Amino acid sequence: MLLYGGAFQKIVTSLVNDLIMPIISIFTGSVDFSNLSIVVANTSVKYGAFLTTVLDFVIIAFSIFLIIRYINKLNKKIEEVKEDSIKKLEKSGKLKRKVDTPPPTPTTKICPYCFSEINIKATRCPHCTSVLEESSINT
Repeated sequence: MLLYGGAFQKIVTSLVNDLIMPIISIFTGSVDFSNLSIVVANTSVKYGAFLTTVLDFVIIAFSIFLIIRYINKLNKKIEEVKEDSIKKLEKSGKLKRKVDTPPPTPTTKICPYCFSEINIKATRCPHCTSVLEESSINT
């Protein structure tokens, strides 16, 4: 994937340097923006190269935005087609959705005194012989 990113960057850089900058230079009178600078207190501030780099970034970001937007539209269409296919199969009787069944009722319980598993109807634990009251039964 990194290989594609590098190739894409080269294409965008060429697009900016070879196509867009010459068109902009028609209006500004300069082809090479990298030499543009302002001298402030004997220091040269080179803003031309920065402008070229910002333009590269904006074009790359916009291209990636368009690609992701297109992929999201495709994914949405794929989901719609899947739902339509499922509905058609259900109508034709070839596909039945699984119906959730309630869990079975428990047949055992835990003795609150010895923690043994016993029958749910038991009133006395067969292991520890404790009398089981309704309020103390853990299910």
